[in-house]
Amino acid sequence: MAHNTQNIIKTLKFECKQELTERLIPFWDKLRDDEYGGFYGYVDSELAVDKKADKGLVLTSRILWFYSSCYSIIGGESNLSNARHAYEFVKNKCLDEKNGGVYWMMSHDGQVTDDRKYTYCQSFAIYALCAYYEASKDAEALELALELFDVVEKKCSDEISYGDSFSADFKLCLNDELSENGITAEKTMNTVLHLIEAYTVLYAASNRQDIAERVYFLLKLTKEKLFDEKDNKLFVFFTRDMRVLGDVHSYGHDIEAAWLIDRACKVLENEALIDEWRERGLLIAQNILETAFENDAVNNERCGSEIDKTRVWWVQAESVVGFINAYEQSGELRYLDAALRVWEYIKNVQIDKRPLSEWHDSVGFDGNPKTARMAGTWKCPYHNGRMCVEVLKREFKV
Repeated sequence: MAHNTQNIIKTLKFECKQELTERLIPFWDKLRDDEYGGFYGYVDSELAVDKKADKGLVLTSRILWFYSSCYSIIGGESNLSNARHAYEFVKNKCLDEKNGGVYWMMSHDGQVTDDRKYTYCQSFAIYALCAYYEASKDAEALELALELFDVVEKKCSDEISYGDSFSADFKLCLNDELSENGITAEKTMNTVLHLIEAYTVLYAASNRQDIAERVYFLLKLTKEKLFDEKDNKLFVFFTRDMRVLGDVHSYGHDIEAAWLIDRACKVLENEALIDEWRERGLLIAQNILETAFENDAVNNERCGSEIDKTRVWWVQAESVVGFINAYEQSGELRYLDAALRVWEYIKNVQIDKRPLSEWHDSVGFDGNPKTARMAGTWKCPYHNGRMCVEVLKREFKV
C-alpha cells in the first residue's frame, strides 16, 4: 500500500509540473503587455484578449506571485522576467505615493480608474512582493511589502480587527467588492484570511517580531470570532464590531483557511499552536469532505438553506491542497483519496481542452461549463498555479 501511494504521489507531482509548464504558464505568457506594462486584464470565453480592459491590483499581484513562485520552484528565466514585468507595473502604477497603499484598479495604460483602498488588496500586494523578493532577492520588493504592512496597521486596523474598504485617503466606505449574497459587510473572513497569508510570508522574509505578533493577533481573532465551534466552519461576514451577518458557509474559503493557518503556525514555530490548529483544521477539512464534497468535486457554498453546487475553479484548486494538507496532518488516506478525485475532476471537466487555454471559471453540477471569462479581475493563475506549486513543494510525509 505504501509503495502504491508513493507511485500515486509521484504521478501527481509529474502531472502538476506538466500543468504549470504546458498550460498555465503558456496561457499567461501571451497576456504580457509590453506596450503599457503589466498583463492584459481580460480574456473572454472565446479566448479573445481585451487589450483595453482595466488592470486590477488583485489580478496583477496574483500574476506577480505566480511567476515569482514558478521561478522559485522550477526556475526558468522567462518566469523571472515576467515576474519582474509584473513587479514594475505594481511599483510604478499601483502605489499611492501620497496616501500610501495600493489602488484597486488601473486602466490598460496604467492610469488610476478606481482609487479605493481595500485591505484585501494590500494583503495581496504584500504576498506577491514577498514571493518576488524570494525569487529575485531584490531588497526593494521587501521594503515595499514592509511599507504596506505599516500602512495596513496604521490605517486599516482598529482595536477589534481590520476594516475592509476605504477611500483613497483611508476613510471607511461601502464594501461592495467583497460583500455578496445580498449582504453588505464592513468586515469579512476573506480579508482576515489573506492577511494571515500575507503576514506569514512577510514574517518569514523579514523575521520582524512585530509582524509575528500580528499573525498571533489574527489567529486569535480567527479562533474567537471567525471559527464556528458548533458547526466546525468559518463565519463569513461581519459588522464593524464583529457580529456575524447572514448564514453563509463558503466551502472553498474553509478548506483554504485550514491549510493556510496550519502554515502560519509552522512558520511561527509554535508547537502548541500547531497542535491546536491541527485539530481545528482537521475538523474543518472533515466537515468539507462530509458536507461539500459531491461527485468528485467540491460545491461552492451554502447560503441559508440553498446550496450552490457550481464547481468554481479556485474552490477545486484549494480543495486539492487542503485535502493533501489534511492527509499530511492525519495520515488518513480518505483525504488523499479526496484530493486525487478532485484532481481527476479538474483534469476531466474543469480544464478547458482548447489549445492555449486555461481552466473554466465555473462548471455546472451537470459538468457543462458556465464560463464567461478565462481571465479577469478575479480569474487569475494564483489558486490553480499555487495548487501545482504546493504539490511540487510538499514531501507528503505522514
